[in-house]
Amino acid sequence: MRDSLADLRERTRAFAAARDWEQYHTPKNLAMALSVEVAELAEHFQWLPTGRAGELAGGQHEAIRHELADVLLYLVQIADKLDVDLHAAALEKIQLNAIKYPPPEP
Repeated sequence: MRDSLADLRERTRAFAAARDWEQYHTPKNLAMALSVEVAELAEHFQWLPTGRAGELAGGQHEAIRHELADVLLYLVQIADKLDVDLHAAALEKIQLNAIKYPPPEP
């Protein structure tokens, strides 16, 4: 469980509880915070020609890594508040996308 979404859920619950932040962690507030973190992630790629890894300046990789973590943690918290199993939802979405976008015929 150490490397699971359930572990992240428990850790974010404990982190918020220790700071008495649960009162602010409504799905709406968490979704708004998530959108800010996604914008901060996108900012690193804003003016790059393609946004490929080789175009990133030194230190950007770590900053991007931290923004990705913020995005994931807010997503886990929203799923927790709405009782959504993210792993199951992602597998379902992959299956739906496979139906919607089948591979080209050979």
